[in-house]
Amino acid sequence: MAVLGIALLIGAIVALVATALLKHLRLRRQFAACPGPRSFPLIGNAAQLKMKPEDFMDQTMGTCMMFPAYPRMQNIWLATEPYVMLYGAEVVEVVLSSGKHIDKGFEYNMLHPWLGRGLLTSASTTWRPRRKLLTPTFHYDILKDFVEVFNQQSKILLGILRPFAESGKSFDVSTYIASCALDIICESAMGRSVNAQLNHQSDYVKAIIEINDIIHKRQKNPLSWPNFLFWHFGNGKRHAWCLEVLHGFTQKVIDERKAEIDKLGGMDEMMNALQDKRNNNVGDDDVDSKKQRLAFLDLLLDLVDRQQMPMADVRPEVDTFMFEGHDTTSSAMTWTLHLLGCYPEVQRRVHAELDALFGDDARDITFEDIGSLKYLECCVKETLRLFPSVPMFTRVLKHDQPIDGLVVPAGTQVVIVSYMVHRDPKHWPDPEVFDPDRFSPQQTAGRHPYAFLPFSAGGRNCIGQRFAMMEEKTVLAWLLRYFEVESVQRRDQ
Repeated sequence: MAVLGIALLIGAIVALVATALLKHLRLRRQFAACPGPRSFPLIGNAAQLKMKPEDFMDQTMGTCMMFPAYPRMQNIWLATEPYVMLYGAEVVEVVLSSGKHIDKGFEYNMLHPWLGRGLLTSASTTWRPRRKLLTPTFHYDILKDFVEVFNQQSKILLGILRPFAESGKSFDVSTYIASCALDIICESAMGRSVNAQLNHQSDYVKAIIEINDIIHKRQKNPLSWPNFLFWHFGNGKRHAWCLEVLHGFTQKVIDERKAEIDKLGGMDEMMNALQDKRNNNVGDDDVDSKKQRLAFLDLLLDLVDRQQMPMADVRPEVDTFMFEGHDTTSSAMTWTLHLLGCYPEVQRRVHAELDALFGDDARDITFEDIGSLKYLECCVKETLRLFPSVPMFTRVLKHDQPIDGLVVPAGTQVVIVSYMVHRDPKHWPDPEVFDPDRFSPQQTAGRHPYAFLPFSAGGRNCIGQRFAMMEEKTVLAWLLRYFEVESVQRRDQ
């Protein structure tokens, strides 16, 4: 019996291996017509992958450059799993314009410990109703209230940077920009200030900066992709500390805010207090006690109050706002300042636009002013073209999908390399040249709608892109009203 059992076990293993090999060979035949770097049986391109984050990104972009011709797509293999890289607007449109392929790829799983199943990371079945529910919270009428936050935090940043400017010495502005962005998103999302610009020693500030760094490095380092290796040999312990701090802080704010709203008599009373403030029907003291502006958290709690969202889902959404609204916006602002510092003739045009609008008036920037800063917006967009905050992202195909004659099977991970989409000479002549006029109305007309992907595109684009652009323009406008910037390192260095 023992011999028979062993024989059956061996037979089962052989059958499983044979089935896997046949599946792999079938996939290989399906992708035979798709260009890509040479791969090897069973291991694919895994042995060729660079393990350092910066090397991994350079390798990814370099691989795209190996196959620059239309349709700008290629196939790589990680062991026996196929990946399709898309970096042409025409092929990207096939995937992103489809309502079928909206599930995110495996790298978003690395966000689950922090963000849970929030809007960014949720599967399509959960995402669709949640997106519909949250979209009204990003309406322009609601976003207007956050301009006050943008102004307040920008003026703090201005005061911090002024001594550096007066010294005439060079310094790294990125840390200060990041702290400003963190203060803005924290106050906008939770209605609380963590004073990141003035208090770098806060555990919350340390944790959110560190966890962003850990996640980004993990996503770009294949050795840390397996959970076992990450949690036991990587930054797992520091990641766990960050989670404890972040989840604890967010939950404490949610509980306190819910108690405040209940004390006032519910969310409707909170809304009435805000309306009274706008109509100047109550005294300032009363308004302060009932809160001067709504945060995203308040809007989420309103949905809970209306039984449209479970209370357990509030924290993942607040944490998602914090993740999406901090690192990406600070990156965009820092790169914009760098490029303006490299191109003084462009910076002069920005200063001219600001001078024409504000002159010597030190007044706050209004919602209407933000819309008037057309050339500054062109500069931000051109920066995001050259240095997108998210240089690549993934989708998982829900069904078999023809892409330029190749039928890509369901379950395939599709990597959309926005960094290279933005460098397609078909849509961007002289793609490495910094030219904000690319985004003038004259040049934008007729451009392929999927040639520019700073906030993704299609149905699952970034819900907060209006908020991000308003924030970036406001902070940059404050800095450039008072300072000229010079980059100590040119782009070719």
